[in-house]
Amino acid sequence: MEYPESHKEIVEELLGGRFILSRESHYVTIKENEDFYNLFFKASFNHELQITNEFVRVISDETDENLSRDISIFFAILCYELDKHGKNFLDALQYSEFSIEEVDNLFEETSWVDLVHSNKHLKDSDARKRFIFSSMGKRNIIEKIADDRFAFTAAYKVFIEYAHDLAQNSLDKNTTR
Repeated sequence: MEYPESHKEIVEELLGGRFILSRESHYVTIKENEDFYNLFFKASFNHELQITNEFVRVISDETDENLSRDISIFFAILCYELDKHGKNFLDALQYSEFSIEEVDNLFEETSWVDLVHSNKHLKDSDARKRFIFSSMGKRNIIEKIADDRFAFTAAYKVFIEYAHDLAQNSLDKNTTR
């Protein structure tokens, strides 16, 4: 069987939890072979492939990944704090650059400080910096601009959609009681 160009790299990246962004050459390969990759990931790993105009990612029901939880907590606190400071957090995530100092200030002064300090990825400035630039950078959730500056890629939308669905489900449960 003949596989598309860069097949091995595409599979390794997606199985490693990386978002493949639309500006990357692997994205074009996946789009050109969309049916193949949908069938390949379903048959080989029983995973779904989500292909949007902005990114590609693998979805698996079998994962119990703490990193995804910590990324969700990071976004929840960041959005809460941006909103509390009068910023439209959706615009900020999509169009702004952030500095580690700005994130540190928001996280150290949050009313969720106990949650922050109990989380190994968020507990202090060094941990947050490693988390942002290593864990989130490796997965294409952020783009590093400088040593202490970054911007979010379109991958942030997965976590915001998850938070929205979670909040909506919570509201629905409360209104049916």
